[in-house]
Amino acid sequence: MERAMRRTSTISRVTFAEILALAILALTRVLCAQTAPASPAPATESAPIAPIAIVPLDNKNPDAAAKVTGALEVSQGKAIIGASGTVTSGSQTTEVILPHRGVLRVCASTTVKLTADTSVPAGETPGLMMAMDHGAVELSFATGRNSDILLTPDFRILIGGPGAAEVKVRLGQNGDTCVDNAGVNEPYVLVSSVFEGGDFRVQSGQRVMFQHGSLHEVVDNEKEPCGCPPPAPKGNEFPLAQSEGLAPTPKPAPSTPMQNSASTQPIEPLVYKSADHVPQPAAEATPAASAGAAKPAAKKKSGFFGGIGKFFRHIFGAE
Repeated sequence: MERAMRRTSTISRVTFAEILALAILALTRVLCAQTAPASPAPATESAPIAPIAIVPLDNKNPDAAAKVTGALEVSQGKAIIGASGTVTSGSQTTEVILPHRGVLRVCASTTVKLTADTSVPAGETPGLMMAMDHGAVELSFATGRNSDILLTPDFRILIGGPGAAEVKVRLGQNGDTCVDNAGVNEPYVLVSSVFEGGDFRVQSGQRVMFQHGSLHEVVDNEKEPCGCPPPAPKGNEFPLAQSEGLAPTPKPAPSTPMQNSASTQPIEPLVYKSADHVPQPAAEATPAASAGAAKPAAKKKSGFFGGIGKFFRHIFGAE
């Protein structure tokens, strides 16, 4: 009897343990099933990031082509800068496309480093940070909530928004920095000194020159432009059109006739004098001969001895 009761208790314990294990296993499966839909979350983090700049590379002239380095991808003759990169222009201005914003013009022989603000939350357009130590740039793009910054050896130029930026910056010798805020919907342009401290706000339509990289030497209403220099005039690109009269022919340089006249000047006086020298004696001899012929016809004056002879002829009746 006691053995039967012991076997029954043992069986009940085993059965209870098995039931508990099955319950735990079922509960685990339920929890896994409930948490399964949350697993695709990392896929959103690996979504492609929009590029900050696109630089055209297909240029027929190798000297005019831009050089691009950094974290980029080259596709269809364009360099696509993902997070940061460097753009160096050749002999011509390079137009860097800023997606959904506008254009950044990097003037000839200018190097600009680009990077995006990584502290901006996802879904917002990050601000652009640019750095240059020589040359000139032209910023023609829309500004948003996050400010853009241009760094030079002497200044930190902040371009705030919202608005449409038309800002031109040129770096000269001895730290001279020209800043032009020419936009209609002008942004907030604030120039801060890196070494001296302090800042200077460039108003709308204002062109300022900071001499020697100092905020204390400011030339307002600068006459010289701050952006890219005008392109050099090209040669005759349509010679056939000009020969057919479809295009105006270029005027000759004024120095060419002067050179021709200068080269013939030593010869012309010699030819002119030699031709003029031959007929002159004949022309001058004719009046002289006529004058000589007219003189004998005139009555000559008698001299002293002629007067004495006339006196004796009168006395002796010779006349």
